[in-house]
Amino acid sequence: MAVVAILPGRPATERRLAAILAADVVGHRRLMEADEAGTLATLKARRKGCRSRSSPSIGAHRMTSSHYAHGTDAAEQQRLTTMNRLLNDRCLAAARLSTGDRVVDFGAGLGQFSRAMARATGVKVVGIERSEEQIRGAMSQASLEQEAHLLEMRQGEVEAPPIEGAEWGAFDVAHARFLLEHLRDPLITVQNMVRAVRPGGRIILADDDCEALRLWPEPPALAPVWRAYQRAYDRHGNDPSIGRRLVQLLHQAGAAPKSNTFVFFGSCSGEPDFENYVLNIGSEIAQSTDDIVETGVSREMVERAIAELGTWRKAPDSAIWYGIFWAEGVKQG
Repeated sequence: MAVVAILPGRPATERRLAAILAADVVGHRRLMEADEAGTLATLKARRKGCRSRSSPSIGAHRMTSSHYAHGTDAAEQQRLTTMNRLLNDRCLAAARLSTGDRVVDFGAGLGQFSRAMARATGVKVVGIERSEEQIRGAMSQASLEQEAHLLEMRQGEVEAPPIEGAEWGAFDVAHARFLLEHLRDPLITVQNMVRAVRPGGRIILADDDCEALRLWPEPPALAPVWRAYQRAYDRHGNDPSIGRRLVQLLHQAGAAPKSNTFVFFGSCSGEPDFENYVLNIGSEIAQSTDDIVETGVSREMVERAIAELGTWRKAPDSAIWYGIFWAEGVKQG
């Protein structure tokens, strides 16, 4: 799950979550009433690139596609930046990288975790990313932090990655996080990851299993809306529960599974970043409202769930329980 950045300044953060996040939901409806044609054109333009795209897979001579509901605009890049701040240290500890490891990062996004891995290994990381906007953002951030030397971003699809001939079988580690859930045929990508590493090289998969999310005490409207959010993945041929399949995917791709675990990604009332985690859940729901409504849940129910989160986050006993599913395999031979 991505994490939305908390709004800057204390006055803004004291506003109800519903007012922050339901604005898109309610605002779109009001705009439609005022100018239906213009609003539809604007939404279409904003969502360009967020819908399914197709690309040829290596050697399979068939088409595969992915669907990413959240887009790549400035707000999404800020969400991803916050996600990395909250999660990267935990994931880096789980990865157990060694000095000198050469890493290829599939679906590198803004490259922040790619750079974290490069700092750990002392070797530039190759990041594969389909979005030009994300690549520009990645290199801009790296330059601002004087870390451009740690990152080589390459544009391309993970089903047909831009890896040079001699590079195949030369990497020590192939990594993918929050990627496979968005792919219609994730096995193709995992096979490419296995192909990319040397014999004995490691393949690291980290992804969501949305069914595992627990909020307690549970906001009443959240459960049906969260189930619909997961069904929206299914409607696009993606898998919101892919986390439980990671070991199986490693095996099917020809790697020898070696370990699996959870990387905790929850929080509770009283922790400094708790509001960021709550905003994350509300933002993901708000951004996916149209897809959720297409499953049969009313727009009013979505707005109610967001509003309940706004109240729930202020309770002294609120807790979010979630973990990133993590699996690791080794290339045989």
